[in-house]
Amino acid sequence: MQIQMRYVNGHVEVFTSAGRFLFSADSVFEAEQVLAEEEAA
Repeated sequence: MQIQMRYVNGHVEVFTSAGRFLFSADSVFEAEQVLAEEEAA
């Protein structure tokens, strides 16, 4: 899945390539961890 990460007010918001919001995280590192966990599930 292709995603987009955007910095918004001090945190990272993660969206699909179509622009659908998935989740927010405190950092890019945390967002990448969440994505890795979802892929492993």
